[in-house]
Amino acid sequence: MSNAYNYGSHRNLTPAEFFLFIAVGETCEQLGIDDVEAVLLILSGLPLLPTRAKPMGATKGTSVASVMSRSLFRYELKHKVLPTFTLNSIKRFRWILTHRLSVFVGRTIPGVGWIMLANDVCQITFHTIIKYNRNVAPEDRVF
Repeated sequence: MSNAYNYGSHRNLTPAEFFLFIAVGETCEQLGIDDVEAVLLILSGLPLLPTRAKPMGATKGTSVASVMSRSLFRYELKHKVLPTFTLNSIKRFRWILTHRLSVFVGRTIPGVGWIMLANDVCQITFHTIIKYNRNVAPEDRVF
């Protein structure tokens, strides 16, 4: 017979149900105002705004991050040394070099959001497994 566990007011949970309750609790604990910022950074990088005609193969449209960074950062380097990614360049696993600081910032902002969310997923998974393994019988442990 399988072991039964309790989580808060929930009684007689199977190991899978217990793991789910711990995962939900860890997710609620991990998510906060930082995650709203990460989602905003990601969404600001989506090419939703109309733009001029672009060369074939270029990502259509432009993003709020791009428009805002172009209005704030007008500095240009002498050589194209700043690596950037667009939706199309990521699909081809290639970066695009630019000399414009505004382009670099506008294309990097969504990446920061993705990194923040990936960190949250890793933290939630790690803490869920640790807390679960501490509270279950040895035969029900994960890993």
